[in-house]
Amino acid sequence: MTKNTRTPGHSPKLTKLHKLSIAGVATLGAATLAFSLAPNHTQTTTNDAAISAAPVVFSQQPIKNVQARLTDQQAGASLKTQAIEAKKKAADAAAAKKAAENVRKVQAASRSAQRPAIETIAMKTATTKTYATKTYATKTATTKTYANNLDGWIRQSLDIMKRRGIPGSYNGLHRNIMRESSGNPKAINGWDINAINGIPSKGLLQVIQPTFNAYHVPGTSWNIYDPVANITAAANYAADKYGSMDNVNSAY
Repeated sequence: MTKNTRTPGHSPKLTKLHKLSIAGVATLGAATLAFSLAPNHTQTTTNDAAISAAPVVFSQQPIKNVQARLTDQQAGASLKTQAIEAKKKAADAAAAKKAAENVRKVQAASRSAQRPAIETIAMKTATTKTYATKTYATKTATTKTYANNLDGWIRQSLDIMKRRGIPGSYNGLHRNIMRESSGNPKAINGWDINAINGIPSKGLLQVIQPTFNAYHVPGTSWNIYDPVANITAAANYAADKYGSMDNVNSAY
């Protein structure tokens, strides 16, 4: 066993290496002590600084989703606006159609109300025209003049006969007048059978009173001696019995 040769009261001599080791240990211990004694906010500050210094990375996906939702909302709002506008246009069109229909109904009612007046005017116009035509014809017949002799009487009778549809000619009338009365409107037969029976033949065509009354033509005189009335009534009788005065060549 080696003996202890250290002298009491003296420390062994430290080498340079020993000094450096001791200094390192002391420094490490001080640092450890300082770290353990440091308040907690120091660590928090260090962590915040580290977080601040770290690069920030943003994700694009959430932003895209937000934009999509906004786009969808805008599209929905646009569709709602279009639907409202379309509904309003449809309502306006229906209102315009109803208004036009009301106008057509009012116009139709107005035309219906006016139609009787128009028809009345048309009837009055037609009546006026007819009246004017008849008046003109009457005036024409009235204003036509005939000679007051056998020729004039025959011609006037022929015009009346034509309007009444009674056949006969100038020659047929004239021939029978000359045989019956020699053209004397006041002639009267006082000797034949008719005279014996109390109904003598009278006038241009020697007509008895019952025959004159039965075949009298409206528009002529009721006087049997009136030349025109006598000729026309006799021609009417001859047309009924013989077809025409033209067919009579003797007493009839």
